[in-house]
Amino acid sequence: MVNFDFISGSKSRKPVSLSFRIPYYTHWGQSLLVCGSEPALGSWNVKKGLLLSPHHQGDELVWRGTIAVPDGFGCEYSYYVVDDDKNVLRWEAGMKRKIMLPNGLQDGEEVALRDLWQIGSDSLPFKTAFKNVIFRKQWSFDIERPLGVIQNKLDENDSVIVQFKICCPSIEEDTSIYVIGSSVKLGRWKVQNGLKLNYAGESIWQVDCVMQKDDFPLKYKYSKYGKGGNFSLEIGENREVFVDFSASQPRYILLSDGMMREMPWRGAGVAIPMFSVRSEADLGVGEFLDLKLLVDWAVDSGFHLVQLLPINDTSVNLMWWDSYPYSSLSVFALHPLYLRVQALSENIPEEIKQEIQRAKEQLDGKAVDYEATLATKLSIAKKIFVLEKDSILNSSSFQIFFSENEDWLKPYAAFCFLRDFFETSDHSQWGRFSSYSRDKLEKLVSKDCVHYDIISFHYFIQFQLHLQLAESAEYARKKGVVLKGDLPIGVDRNSVDTWVNPNLFRMNTSTGAPPDYFDKNGQNWGFPTYNWEEMSKDNYAWWRARLTQMAKYFTAYRIDHILGFFRIWELPEHAMTGLVGKFRPSIPLSQEELEREGIWDFDCLSRPYIRHEFLQDKFGASWTVIASNFLNEYQKQHYEFKEDCNTEKKIASKLKSCAESSLLLDSEDKIRRNLFDLLQNIVLIRDPEDARKFYPRFNLEDTSSFKDLDDHSKNVLKRFYYDYYFQRQESLWRQNALKTLPVLLNSSDMLACGEDLGLIPSCVHPVMQELGLIGLRIQRMPSEPDLEFGIPSQYPYMTVCAPSCHDCSTLRAWWEEDEERRCRFFKNVIGSDSLPPSQCVPEIAYFIQRQHVESPSMWAIFPLQDLLALKEEYTTRPAAEETINDPTNPKHYWRYRVHVTMESLLKDKELKSTIKDLIHGSGRSYPPSEEVEIQAGVASIKQQVTTGQEKISSVTHLIGIPKQETLAVL
Repeated sequence: MVNFDFISGSKSRKPVSLSFRIPYYTHWGQSLLVCGSEPALGSWNVKKGLLLSPHHQGDELVWRGTIAVPDGFGCEYSYYVVDDDKNVLRWEAGMKRKIMLPNGLQDGEEVALRDLWQIGSDSLPFKTAFKNVIFRKQWSFDIERPLGVIQNKLDENDSVIVQFKICCPSIEEDTSIYVIGSSVKLGRWKVQNGLKLNYAGESIWQVDCVMQKDDFPLKYKYSKYGKGGNFSLEIGENREVFVDFSASQPRYILLSDGMMREMPWRGAGVAIPMFSVRSEADLGVGEFLDLKLLVDWAVDSGFHLVQLLPINDTSVNLMWWDSYPYSSLSVFALHPLYLRVQALSENIPEEIKQEIQRAKEQLDGKAVDYEATLATKLSIAKKIFVLEKDSILNSSSFQIFFSENEDWLKPYAAFCFLRDFFETSDHSQWGRFSSYSRDKLEKLVSKDCVHYDIISFHYFIQFQLHLQLAESAEYARKKGVVLKGDLPIGVDRNSVDTWVNPNLFRMNTSTGAPPDYFDKNGQNWGFPTYNWEEMSKDNYAWWRARLTQMAKYFTAYRIDHILGFFRIWELPEHAMTGLVGKFRPSIPLSQEELEREGIWDFDCLSRPYIRHEFLQDKFGASWTVIASNFLNEYQKQHYEFKEDCNTEKKIASKLKSCAESSLLLDSEDKIRRNLFDLLQNIVLIRDPEDARKFYPRFNLEDTSSFKDLDDHSKNVLKRFYYDYYFQRQESLWRQNALKTLPVLLNSSDMLACGEDLGLIPSCVHPVMQELGLIGLRIQRMPSEPDLEFGIPSQYPYMTVCAPSCHDCSTLRAWWEEDEERRCRFFKNVIGSDSLPPSQCVPEIAYFIQRQHVESPSMWAIFPLQDLLALKEEYTTRPAAEETINDPTNPKHYWRYRVHVTMESLLKDKELKSTIKDLIHGSGRSYPPSEEVEIQAGVASIKQQVTTGQEKISSVTHLIGIPKQETLAVL
């Protein structure tokens, strides 16, 4: 206990005793600690915080601690899990706790805080998606009593003041919070006789009450009570308070009961890339102002969210390759592609209006013509800029925008100028401008420079994009629709960010993903990996700036490839495929530990294993031509690659020259694949920075290099392989994520969702749960290894569920791709032995999407293409044309456009009604539908099917099974 000597006049007073109590289970060697804003609790220095001691109380492990504080003490505090050296292992989520003791407590009085650990989901209602959008129309309450203040005073023996406190972010106008329970003062379970709580701010409600000895043990619950007499009691077991009056007990007990236990909010959303939206006003591509139409359609259809792909400028190559939205030129600049040129001025000359109209007609195609559309928009925008530049650039609104964004806007404009001047974004080719400096930048963007008009044109474009996106974002907020953005995991190696901050990136490496559902050879995205050590020196300022910028427009975001914040799949810069990589960070295999297990021939294991018969098998009669051009025979019938073709990029380059000289008998692609196979035929990857460290090649058992080893070596290497990929890294990756992810989450109040598909380490989901991150579930890519198809009814609440996403085929295309898989789905998921239809008819689409809206997931988000599959009228387009991305193709053209305008969809009452019935019938609406009952928290959802009976009848007729069995499946 910390001792204080408080003097009042000539009489010494005993300090107030403040005790902490929280139930929490820890692992061996871990303890709980409380740290706060005042010196008595360490001034937010965890090393100086109050270490709590464990006590077993029945089946609970309760942690306790006490400090002495002065009369009127107040502070903020939080709980932490620490090791024996007070190093933080984890911390509770949610808002900082607050306590403020009243003046006038008796000498030596004890005030007891009884808290509950705040989990990640407790902080979600305070994110802007809920606070400023979904719940924004609810009643705003005036603070009736400040948080933590005790109103009553004790004047009797055998009495205790109990302060009840509950967090309830979602409450409607003319509704109050009551606590009811077993005591007379709590109404004997009658809400009208219960104790009304006061609003204390920050969605906290509290009241204190003098309780007598006979009131204990006290059982209670919280309830919402409206003026009309309707009330809803919180779900779950009764809460309880025990006081042992036979022992020394505190006479002030402050309960902190966490979140009100009510049916969890569940919503639905629509996902579509910005470029895919079609409207009557757009010019060849979806535009930011089209979001208003999309929001209107979402509202009419019962959705609460609109999700986009990344919208940053990707104009690196100035060709259609730039259609890839995850390879940003700048993580701050918006893409000029989404500009509405008609909105640039109120006084557009007639000849420019006619040019715009002609361009609309020419570019209104089935798919996005990326190059023509961007070039046309920039050309028109330049003409308007010449007319408007003086008035715009001198306006107060532009000056404010410029001052708030100049840190990234100046380098971006300079980069665009230099890219066009040198005709390349490869800044290593820019002569004296290859090396960025602030002085060079300021000279380059000076108003006195002859090229200032070019520089200021880029300012102008970004300003206009900002105005248009901000207008649509505010429109979405007012309509109660969450606008969800996308945070790409990487940046293009030839980008503004790598030019300005090269120290933040490992430019000799490339990011990707190991073999997975999308590609058996892995993926190579081409981005440089991050230098996390360097980023940490300024507390990840670059990341914090990114999130701050995103939060200007979005209230939620998707973290692309969240696994990259635990570890990234790192490839050498010279790689083209994604197979022969390693995790960074990771603990490699050391030469010493391999030698201890009898592994010695490291050169053999880490060099391509190429034998004479392999060449004959892969290349047939032309093997001698291949061998003479690409290989050396270093040992009889054993080969190695020549120096000029010993990497994937070198092979590809040499193949081109061979193809031009007609030396190849087979196709270039086929030969390249076979040569890559030979190059990748290794067991161990030697660390390029330390020759005594190794990494096991992914799927090493598939290589002939492994298959030709002796049994002892095979067993040892299999054991090391399993250890490397599934065991030894877990603690390291967890620590890495807990350094980086909280920085992102604390940089804004946006709701964060993590794309956690692929090879998932066991540490990922616990960390996401701790941090309140929402995961992703795609039915065809289940996280359970023993399932072929995910079971939406078993998804956790903290997830987004979807039948498909932009990285895979649409629902219709997936259904048509594989007849055997379609039959298995029809039998195992829908429950029919009948032959399924060859196409995904609307009844099938309805069944699958109903599965998803009825899941426990917080969000069910549907690609617009899948929603259009609910109506036969919109399924005339070949399903394969609706796919947004092919992850197996690194040069895929991202050009999908919806084949119907948003104006037409807004007029389609039938489709909107079908979707709205699906959403509201499942309880995914606010206020929640009375047709749905959710048991304790989110453990299970039982659907009382009272809507959509005609659809169910249709699908059961199609499937050929009784309706009651269909309801059981649902």
